[in-house]
Amino acid sequence: QVQLVESGGGSVQPGGSLRLSCAASGFTLDYYVLGWFRQAPGKEREGVSCISGSGGSTYYADSVKGRFTISRDDAKNMMYLQMNSLKPEDTAVYYCAADFPYTTCPRPSGTWGKGTQVTVSS
Repeated sequence: QVQLVESGGGSVQPGGSLRLSCAASGFTLDYYVLGWFRQAPGKEREGVSCISGSGGSTYYADSVKGRFTISRDDAKNMMYLQMNSLKPEDTAVYYCAADFPYTTCPRPSGTWGKGTQVTVSS
């Protein structure tokens, strides 16, 4: 069964850090474009960060540049999102996704996880 499973979400105070993980099963992540997306209550889903199949190219939303870092470990079939200096506006459900390598970021038709909640609050 092809699936992605996110973990590492939770509650943290502003300025804190979290590391999200995304584990793939049923397929290997090699060469797939990978990405993290988020959806806050009442808002549309937005792209947070994406990484190319080789890992040599990354994309970050302006709102997270300098604070978040995306990475991948194809040997472990894993992807990560290190989130530092978290802000209340980062509160959302975070999803990981994978897609074929000819796209910059995964599309809705790609493979998606079910999400993990991140809450930033004092």
